[in-house]
Amino acid sequence: MLGDLETEVIVSLRELGEAPARDVRTALEKRGTRLAYTTVATILSRLFAKGLVRRRRETCRGGERYVYRTADVEQKYLVNLLKGVVAMFGPSGVVHLNEEIAKLHPKEERELRRRLGLE
Repeated sequence: MLGDLETEVIVSLRELGEAPARDVRTALEKRGTRLAYTTVATILSRLFAKGLVRRRRETCRGGERYVYRTADVEQKYLVNLLKGVVAMFGPSGVVHLNEEIAKLHPKEERELRRRLGLE
């Protein structure tokens, strides 16, 4: 579960694509959330530790900094969700899930398969 500030940071970072903490802070401020640079950097570090953002080092004036981007966690989340269905409901849950997937429009089913990495 993410806190409100973590969610706002991820949304801002997703909109930016890739950015250092300072740019994320600026984007947050434009959205009406004023935070200290150190707070944004701490949140990004915690999101990195949780595997929700990726980062790379970049040389800049004064030394180095991290540049962040969101991690593709959707596929991992969906796969874990499917594993949860199997663990909680067994074979009957899988049958029911397959029946529900069969009701999807073909375009929706293709999109789901793409997100799961099956296509």
